[in-house]
Parts: sequence; C-alpha cells; structure tokens
Amino acid sequence: MQPIETIYNAVLEGDAANAKAGVNAALADGINPETILKEGLIAAMGEVGRLFEENEYFVPEMLVAARAMQGGLALLKPHLAASGAVSAGKVIIGTVKGDLHDIGKNLVAMMLEGAGFEVADLGTDVTPEKFVKAVNEHKPQVVAMSALLTTTMPSMGATVKALQEAGVRDHVKVMIGGAPVTDAFAKQIGADGYSPDASSAVRLAKALIGA
Repeated sequence: MQPIETIYNAVLEGDAANAKAGVNAALADGINPETILKEGLIAAMGEVGRLFEENEYFVPEMLVAARAMQGGLALLKPHLAASGAVSAGKVIIGTVKGDLHDIGKNLVAMMLEGAGFEVADLGTDVTPEKFVKAVNEHKPQVVAMSALLTTTMPSMGATVKALQEAGVRDHVKVMIGGAPVTDAFAKQIGADGYSPDASSAVRLAKALIGA
C-alpha cells in the first residue's frame, strides 16, 4: 500500500499510529508535504465529513478520525512550514464566556485543521475581550464561537459587539454554533453564519472567506 493510501485509510479508521507511520513513510519517500496534506489528511477528513452527513459516521467516529488526522498533521507541520505551504485560512475558535463545554468546539477545530485551516483554539469560558485580543494577535479571517447553554448565548452577541467597538469586526467573518444556537439567532446578533455541526462548519468557513 502506498503511504498516501495508508494515511487516508488510517484517518478513516481512526488509527492514529498508522496515520503517523504513513506520514513518516511518505516523507521518507520524498513526497511533497503539501501533497501528503491534501491527498492524505484533507481528502480523508473530507470523506469523514461526507460519511457523517450521510449518517454512516457519528460524533465518536468523527472524533477518533480527527485525532488520527491531528497525529499525522503534528508530524507534517514543520515540513509544511519549511516548504512554504499555503493554508486554507486562519480561524480563531472558542467557547464563549460562562460556558465550559468543549467537545463540539474541539471537534469543529479538528475538522477545520483537517481541511487545511490554521486554527488558534482559545479554549472555554472565553471573554469578549479575549476574542478581540486574539483577533489583533492572530489576524484571522474567521472567528468561530460555540455555546452549549441558552444562558451563555448572549455572550456571543456581546463578543460581536466587542469586535465592533474595537474596530475589527469588518476584518473578520463571525460564525457560531452549538446545540441551542439557530440561524435566526446568528442573524439577530449580527454574525455572518451559523453551523449545526462540525462537518458543515468547514463548508461554512470556506464559503465565508470565498475559498
């Protein structure tokens, strides 16, 4: 089996050890790091997203596949940087102030990485001020916010307002998600988009930046 095929299958199967072995083998064979990323890791995560949308994969399968992808990506990152590979875009992501839930947010972050985005994960309980600081620091194209509680959803609106007051709202696209969040709520607070799950979050991020 060719190294790229090994990587692809390992990610689909959630086999982190084989994903890493495949990346190492591909690098040893002199395969271009960007080719390994696109044809191995990104292609596999695209298929994972498709299987999820067709109800063949569920959240647990997505999580193990994403972790296998991350294992391979960690080995690949230094080589991508050295080769000058261009990322799909930069995203900062966090669960909003008052909310400590992170499984959904982590899965979205991993799926975005698997699609070739650079992701800065701010963690949970992220204040509007911390989002603003991260925008100034990382210069992302997209700000992604998660909330799993109806009581913390207002923090999303507060963050959009903080971005406006800091003069950086026009520089970023804002996307939101989480169990109680709706498209209507996204429009209400002035966000640019809403995603119901990790797979569609990748498509939304690409659409927002015109990728």
